[in-house]
Amino acid sequence: MADKDCIFCKIANGEMPSATIYENSDFRVILDVSPASRGHALIIPKEHFKDIFDIDAMTAGKMFSLATEVARAMKSVLKCDGLNIVQNNGIIAGQTVFHLHLHLIPRYEGDGVKLGWEQKESVPTELQELAKQIRKKI
Repeated sequence: MADKDCIFCKIANGEMPSATIYENSDFRVILDVSPASRGHALIIPKEHFKDIFDIDAMTAGKMFSLATEVARAMKSVLKCDGLNIVQNNGIIAGQTVFHLHLHLIPRYEGDGVKLGWEQKESVPTELQELAKQIRKKI
């Protein structure tokens, strides 16, 4: 169900203009109006999901399947050197629009786009214990 106050619901459902790459009954794929690089696209579900914690597994699977198709088309047309797929959840993770969406960011040599994190040390026994705890919840 769409949220009447959500800008991405309005875009996804055709109530606001967008540079649409692809559309089906579940998603609209648009070019980002504030791109990180040339060809930066967003995959937006037509149904309102706040974030990854809110979406069902079947729709999420369809979304990532669509991402592979769009990524291949983008590589063919844009001749990009690589591509980042980014999906932010919560303010602390950089989410600014609270309607789940997937960024497809084409990458070009010398593009200046910065994504990443500082790698930290881990303790193997702690990793095994954490894996066990998470595994129990799946």
